[in-house]
Amino acid sequence: MASLPERMLDAHHHLWDLDDIKHTWLAEKGVVRFFGDPAPIQKNYHVPDFRKDHGDLPMVASVHVQCGVALEHNVKETEFVQAQSDTHGFANAIIAFCDLTGAGAQTELDQQQAFSNLRGIRQILGRDAVEDAKLGTNALLENPAFKMGLRTLIGRNLSFDLQLTPPLLLAAAKLFKSVEALPVAICHAGSPQDFSKDGMKEWERGLKDFAEHGNMICKISGLGMFDQNWTIDSLRERVLRTIDIFGPSRIAFGSNFPVDKLYASYVKTFEAFLTLTEEFSKSEREDMFFNTAKKFYRIEI
Repeated sequence: MASLPERMLDAHHHLWDLDDIKHTWLAEKGVVRFFGDPAPIQKNYHVPDFRKDHGDLPMVASVHVQCGVALEHNVKETEFVQAQSDTHGFANAIIAFCDLTGAGAQTELDQQQAFSNLRGIRQILGRDAVEDAKLGTNALLENPAFKMGLRTLIGRNLSFDLQLTPPLLLAAAKLFKSVEALPVAICHAGSPQDFSKDGMKEWERGLKDFAEHGNMICKISGLGMFDQNWTIDSLRERVLRTIDIFGPSRIAFGSNFPVDKLYASYVKTFEAFLTLTEEFSKSEREDMFFNTAKKFYRIEI
């Protein structure tokens, strides 16, 4: 394995308890999603499972990101993750879901912020063209209530985790640069999924536009969802271009486990990230694998 930083922080993973909380997509049996067949991960995933997966890697902190629960269980998911943290030490920051356009959004945000590890909100704009057409999430970019909801996060000292697809990057960059006081983390490096020459140009152009937002980081995570038979060589261009666009001080690596467990082990996933960044300096790698996420998510360890 490539050399290891002294400390590592997983900037993007999930935990779930299917016995007590309804995750709508995990409850559906026999449904193949854009990222593949979720059957192997349709079981509880708690911190002891996460620890087993990361093994001897020096993971000392992590960020949990909401993962598609039924709307009535939004706060319950946060309660579960906070309890996991209190008992087992992970996750150290929680990114919850809230429909920022909903009439009850501010009340729900009050409830979410009752949990000490709550750091921000994720409301997905785009993940896959077919699924997005059904869910209508792309329309959030044109919804004035969504922009208003984003503004309220600033006053609450909360960040926003942004998941979207490359065709949405330019329009989304315009929106988020208009609320530049809001700290934003792009999930999954903008979800590159069209690997043609034109597709990669669209993705890169969108990321460069987003990088002008001065209060933003980019998480390199979840790449297996769109490149299910990935190799280090197939990831190389996407990883290194993303780092080049944002710079190491605005990059954070995440596992996207257990979803990306469908494609590779945790150790293999991070071994790829570590190998691809071997030419960077010690301080640059410390930023990408620890410091950037620690600072952005206000993690105290």
